[in-house]
This record gives sequence, structure tokens and C-alpha cells, in this order.
Amino acid sequence: MAASVAAAAARLRRAIRRSSSWRGPSCQPLSSKPPPAQAAAVRDAFLSFFRDRHGHRLVPSASVRPRGDPSLLFVNAGMNQFKPIFLGTVDPRSEMAGFRRVANSQKCVRAGGRHSDLEDVGRDLSHHTFFEMLGNWAFGGEYFKKEACSMAWELLTQVYGIPKDRLWISYFGGDPKAGLDPDLESRDIWLSLGVPASRVLSFGPQENFWEMGDTGPCGPCTEIHYDLAGGVGAPQLVELWNLVFMQHNREADGRLQPLPQQHVDTGMGLERLVAVLQGRRSTYDTDLFSPLLNAIHQGCGAPPYLGRVGAADEGRTDMAYRVVADHIRTLSVCIADGVSLGMSGAPLVLRRILRRALRFSTEVLRAPPGFLGSLVPIVVETLGDTYPELQKNAAQITNLVSEDEAAFLASLQRGRRIIDRTLRRLGPSDAFPAEVAWSLSMSGDLGLPLDLVQLMLEEKGAQLDSAGLTRLAQEEAQHRARQAEPAQEQGLRLDIHALGELQRQGVPTTDDSPKYNYCLQPSGDYEFSACEAQVLQLYTEDGTAVASVGGGQRCGLVLDKTNFYAEQGGQASDRGYLVPVGQQDVLFPVARARVCGGFILHEVVAPECLQVGDQVQLHVDKAWRLGCMEKHTAIHLLNWALRQALGPSTEQRGSHLSPERLRFDVATQASLTPEQLRAVESLVQEAVGQDEAVYMEEVALAHTAGVPGLRSLDEVYPDPVRVVSVGVPVAHALDPASQAALHTSVELCCGTHLLRTGAIGDLVIIGERQLAKGITRLLAVTGEQAQQAREVGQSLAQEVEAAAERLSRGSRDVMEAQRLSKDMGRLTDAVDSAVMPQWQRRELQATLKVLQRRANTAIRKLEMGQAAQKTQELLQRHSQEPLIVDTVSTESLSVLVKVVRQLCEQAPSTSVLLLSPQPMGHVLCACQVAQSATPAFTAEAWALAVCSHMGGKAWGSRVVAQGTGSTADLEAALRTARAYALNQL
Repeated sequence: MAASVAAAAARLRRAIRRSSSWRGPSCQPLSSKPPPAQAAAVRDAFLSFFRDRHGHRLVPSASVRPRGDPSLLFVNAGMNQFKPIFLGTVDPRSEMAGFRRVANSQKCVRAGGRHSDLEDVGRDLSHHTFFEMLGNWAFGGEYFKKEACSMAWELLTQVYGIPKDRLWISYFGGDPKAGLDPDLESRDIWLSLGVPASRVLSFGPQENFWEMGDTGPCGPCTEIHYDLAGGVGAPQLVELWNLVFMQHNREADGRLQPLPQQHVDTGMGLERLVAVLQGRRSTYDTDLFSPLLNAIHQGCGAPPYLGRVGAADEGRTDMAYRVVADHIRTLSVCIADGVSLGMSGAPLVLRRILRRALRFSTEVLRAPPGFLGSLVPIVVETLGDTYPELQKNAAQITNLVSEDEAAFLASLQRGRRIIDRTLRRLGPSDAFPAEVAWSLSMSGDLGLPLDLVQLMLEEKGAQLDSAGLTRLAQEEAQHRARQAEPAQEQGLRLDIHALGELQRQGVPTTDDSPKYNYCLQPSGDYEFSACEAQVLQLYTEDGTAVASVGGGQRCGLVLDKTNFYAEQGGQASDRGYLVPVGQQDVLFPVARARVCGGFILHEVVAPECLQVGDQVQLHVDKAWRLGCMEKHTAIHLLNWALRQALGPSTEQRGSHLSPERLRFDVATQASLTPEQLRAVESLVQEAVGQDEAVYMEEVALAHTAGVPGLRSLDEVYPDPVRVVSVGVPVAHALDPASQAALHTSVELCCGTHLLRTGAIGDLVIIGERQLAKGITRLLAVTGEQAQQAREVGQSLAQEVEAAAERLSRGSRDVMEAQRLSKDMGRLTDAVDSAVMPQWQRRELQATLKVLQRRANTAIRKLEMGQAAQKTQELLQRHSQEPLIVDTVSTESLSVLVKVVRQLCEQAPSTSVLLLSPQPMGHVLCACQVAQSATPAFTAEAWALAVCSHMGGKAWGSRVVAQGTGSTADLEAALRTARAYALNQL
């Protein structure tokens, strides 16, 4: 029997390692039985089972956009919304605090971040970026292992009718290194339910011990697997259901402590369950996907989907079907939940998903333009009844998908032409040049990410020069690091000799007025005009003037004109790309532009030859420029709001902005209070909400003199000078009689700005620090980042409020009080480091400081009370003895030390050493030596002798000491302690 079980275990391990992706022909049923209920019925049966038969409360799915949790790009598991319960931070007054038995179907996205399936989607028959997680939870010990296993077994075998002989079980086999015993309780429960021992097998912590993160609740899990082979040959297993039993807490030092309350957290993927119940080998062959696959076939005219993978999938047609079907589900769900398409974080991941879907649909399936948007109604029809936000936002989802699809198609087609043209020029064994791949990825709105370029090359059987790509990435990182520290910047520049030579040759300075050639379309989108220019001079990285460049060289270009904004006035440089006129398929990424004595020097990577005299066309990176415009207009509003809130003596002392964030240095008579910071934000929000027009006009410098309220810096301005006015036309703003500049933002500025304030979205001041006496630096974010910062602040405020409520209710014991104190420390660290409103941070920091003092006071009182009780118990057992060596049950070393001290206070002539056993064999030690003991008898040496015996360490003084160790034989440690003391006495 043992041999057969071992053989089965080996088969199971091999099967589990194979089962991460289903392979083989997919459009093939597992049995001849007619397929059971559709996916909607399977989902409903799960929820009804737990609600009606086992008294669970059904809660709606959380949004896939995490609210106030910056550690996640997307919600990726059913337990995410219940984190406050698991962490013990839930507000006792909240609805969630009353949750005991809960079930739901949670929308999950695993793309980007630590848990990402994006690159695997399409390559096999099971991976998805969006999926539904069916789950049931029991909080606070409502039920535990026996009930959870029994419910799961009942649902699978009796409700869904899955044959019992197709189900295998894995459970936690223990971890000796961590001092964790095997979860024999779970094993015995499965055996009692009738599962044969040959199909109940143990695994280590990697497979069957679940942890929320580096710290926090964790515990063993047991998994239910389904055998696709049905007992014919080696098992082919797929995991169906994971049941996690949270019974430990991982401390910051790595130790595991028992949780005061145990929880059950289970998760089962709906797509995989439906595949099993419908007798399919692939999740894509279920009715969750078949309507989409049929629509793709009808809309593209591609060959029908056959479920092939790998080499059998000629032309990657079936892979393209799977990618498009999966990705349009993800896009629809995310956009419905408020995730936009953007340039960083989750919005950037979503844009990558859309562009990956678009490439497969157009290049492989030959889909017509606008095809992806036409699939949205199919997703809404399939999932809309369960997730009504899809129905509510169907039109918006379609429009956003279609707009980005149209914008990316031209870039994709150009990228394909560039790759094909380059491949034709290579030899059979030549690697694809890193410079060309780099130019595709770094050319602004062209927007072909490197992973997409690599995939396109892989499909054509070409190898990318990865070493060259690594070198270019390192160079770019170094340049960005230098740009982040302007004082240390050493990039390309024109020195006095180069400038003198340009002037001697009569080269005109660069006309950069085309940087202002942009307009706002009725759709709300900005249109930035391209600029045609001539190359007047080329420079190598060391500043040497040359007639031509190429071969991946980083170089500098001086042109007769440009639409690039060169870094000045605190605004970051534009980036983008240029193409030689007549060679639209050769891209030269422009990393930055810099002003040098009236000339604009463009820093470029040249994948091919470029010569002095060439005509080029320049394109700015639209998203980058728009980000700078948002931040620059926001800085003007911030400057105005500071004057409104703090008074007219408030003066700007400097600023810097990029698409990511802005900083603003301001001279004030005193530090800003939280109330003032909040007032400044409110003023900016009001101006943004009114979506006021932004007027820009060049006027004679003399016309700006003496205008009340006009803001300018202490620097030399050109004549004529550019004036930027919010809400009021420039001519009216400059009229001294109007005094308009006293009531709105009017500044002298050469930067690029929005044409209406509404596009800023929001502004949040996320940091402040004193640069010098009277000068404060403010850091701020706008738009989506500002919204996220407010959500984080609101989430932390709720946690602090919940902690205050828990503290006011008091703690039952020392352990509970210590956990609450640790929560205060964790919250303090979170508030200190979070990207959140600075006014709210300051308020929460002040609140937490008070709460931490109260928590520490509560701990001391509880510890003193507990120590007094233990002291009396020990005195009764050891009255009038000169030596006390004993064990005592305490929850912390602090309590143990207090017991020792109280004993010695009440029996001054007694020397005391106490040991306190802890979970997993750990032992605490504390001792104190009587004043009357011989000088050779010291507490530190006594504790060291005992703790060394237990393989631990000790510290202290001659009179008092403490330590820790680990032992399974406490009596031996006590004998060591007595023997040492008696020898010294």
C-alpha cells in the first residue's frame, strides 16, 4: 500500500507541474455525456448553495480597480476586499465587521505586477488575464476545516455531480524548518469523507502553504484537483479549488504566531470549473468564450477556431483567437470599473493589453478597422447580468476601445514595415539590430513596447540583439538619472567654442515657435502638428561637430526650426521622434531637447545614417507633452491658490514639472498648516471644475509693467513676452483698470499649457519640506494619480478611525493590546510613506501619535496586572526560598521581565530565573540576582548559560538579564538553570 501511495504521489506531482497550462486538442469533450448547465447556471448554483444551504451572505464583487491599496495594480483575488478582516484592522462599526459567512463571484485581473498571466495568454488553453473567482469565507472561527472541506465536497460531488473518482486532494505536509507540523487534521477530514488515501497526498510549503505577503495572516491550504484523464494512464490534473485555513500570522522577523481568530478563505476559478462541467479540455471551449470566438470568426473571416497550440497552430491563428477573446473581456471589465488607458501603472498595462489584442486581430486574423470595439456588446451580453456596470458603461467602453484602436493602427503598420525592411537587409544568421528595436519602443506615440517588438520578431523567426538592447537600456537609465539631478547633469551640450563656430558660420538660431502649434478638437483630444525642418549641424556625444551619424550612435542635432519644447522655465523637455523626409520607415528617437545659446540641441539615437542638410519631420510624444501641459497649468493654478489662501506676500521661488509630478518652491512667512494645504487644494479643484479657458498671447514687455497681481519671477524675460491667463482674455487681464490679475492666474510664461483647465482633473499636494528658513517645497500630482492619492488617504483615514474605535473598546489581554500597538506602528509607517494628501497625512500623524501613546499605556497596565497575578502564583509555590527557577505562561518577554522584578521586590533575598514556553518550541528567559548574592553570580552569565543550552542568546547586566532560545525539553533547561545557580551560590 505504501509503495502504491508513493507511486501515486509521484504521478500527482508530475501531473500538477504539467497542469499549469492545458495542452492538446481542445475542441473535444471529456465524455459522451451531454454538457450540463451553462456558465451562468454554474455561477448561480455556487452562490445559491452557500446562501440557501449554508447561510452565507452574498456580497457583490469589488471593482477590479483597487481602492486605496497602492500595492496592487488590479484586484487579483477574491480575498482582496476582505483584507481589513484578515489583518484585524476592520472598523468595528462597519458593515464588514459583521461579516461571518460570506460568498461571492469576484472579478479578478492578473496582468502586470507580481501575479501576471499576460504573456501566457493565447499560448495555452487555460491562461486568462480576466477571470471570475468563486469563493466562500468564514471569519473569526465561524467554521473551519471540517465544515469547509465538507461543503466543498458536497457542492462538487452532489450539486455539480462530478464523479468522486476524478477528484484528487493535496494537503500541507509540514515544514520542519519553520517548525510547522503536517496538517493531519485536513488529511483525516478528507479520508472521513470517503476519499481514498491513494488520492490524498501531502506537499510542502511551496504548494500547500498560503501567505498574503511577507508579513500577515497565513496558513496551510488544501487543494482539490480534477483528473482530465479519468483514470486512464497517468493522471492529468487541473486544480479546481483552493481552501486556505488562516491560522498563523507571519511576523516582521519571520516568526509564525497563532492568530487569535481563524479564518477560511477559498477560491475556485469559474472558467476552469465550467470547462470541467461542460466536458471541455479548454476554458476557451465553454459558453463563456464561444460567443466571442464565433463573433471573431464572423467579423474577420479567418478560418474557424480549432483549439490548437504550439507547432500545430499554423500561423498562430488559434492563439490570436484566444488573445482577442481574453483581452476584450479584460478591457471591458476594467474600463467599466474606471480604469482608463494611460501611460503608467494599471492604465499602462491596460493599454498594452489593448495593443496586444489589436496586433493579433489585425495581423493574424486580418480584422477590419474598428473590429475590437464591435466585440464589446458580446462581452456585455455574456457578463452584463452578473456585473451590471458593464451594461451601464457599454457605450463608453466601445468608444474608448475604438479610439485607441484607431490611434494605434497607424503606428502598428509603420512598425511592421520597419521590421520587415530591416529583416530584408539582414543575413540569415544576423541578429535584429538593437538600435532599431529601441527606436520603435522609444519613439513617443509610435508606442510599440519592447515585448511586442520581440514577439513580432519571434513570429518571423528572428533573434533580437539582446546584449545591445541591454546596453541601450543602461545608457538610457544613466541619462534619466542625470536628468533627475540637474546639478549633476552632463549630457550633450554646446560649449562656448561650438556656439562660437555656429555664429561664425552664420547659422541662425532655432525657431521653436512651432511648439505652440496645437489645438483642442471638439472630441476633447489635442492635436499636435508635425514640423518639417532641416539638419544644420550634427554633434557626437563628446561635442565634436560631424557631417553624418548612424549605426545606433547617440548624437545631437541642431535644426533650423522645431516643435519640441526644450527644457526651460522648470518644464521638462519634450520627447518623441523624427523621420527623414521620404523615408517614413526610419525612426530617430528624440530623448530630449536643450537650449544652448538660442540653439535647440536635440538628443537623438540614430539607427541609420543622417547627414547635415537632410530634411526631417518631427513628432512630439503626445502623451508626454500633454502630461507636461497639465502639470504646467496646474502649477499656475497652485501659485494663484497659494496667494489667495496665504496672502499676496506669498512668492514663488522655483518649480519643476514632468508628466509624473510637479514641485513648487514657495516663500512663506510660516509653515503651511493642514488647514491651509487643504484650502489651497480646494481652490485649485474649484478652478479645475469650472473648466475655464486658458488664454495665451505674446505682448510687448512694457505692457506687463505695473499690472496689479501679475505674477512673474525675478529673471530676464524676452520682449515680446508670452502671457498666460486663466479664465480672462490676456488683453482684459493686462488692463490695469480691470484688476482681473488679482482674482485669477495671470503669469509671464514661455511654457506649453492646456487650453482649458478641466483636463487637469484634480490636484493633490502629496508632500512638503523646508528647503531653508521661509522657503517650502511642495510636491503635487494631478489627474488619475491625484484621484488615487485621495483614495489612499481615505482608506488610511478609515483604518486609523477603526484603530481608534478598537482602542476605545479596550483589550482583553496583553496579546490583543500588543497587536493593536503594532497596528498603530504599521499605520504610522504607511501614513508616513503613502502617496496621499499632505494635509491628511499631517492630521493622521498627529492622531496616530496620540493613539500610540494610549496603546502603550494600555499594554503597560495589562502587563503589570498580568505580572502581579503570576507573581502571586509563584510566591505561593516558592515561599521563603532563596532560589526560584520555574516556568510561567506569559505572552511576551516584557511580561516575563515584570514578573521577575515583582518577585524580587517582594522577596529581595531571592534570585529568580523564569522560562516561558512559546509556540513552535521557542522559549523566553528572564532572571534577576539578589543583592545579597556573591559578586561572581551575575544575571547576565546565568541567562547566557541557560539560553546557550537552548541554542539561543542572552543580554543584560549583573543584576537583571533576559534572553531567548528553542528547546523541546524544558526540564533540561530548568535543571541547567538550577545547577548553575546552586554552583554560584
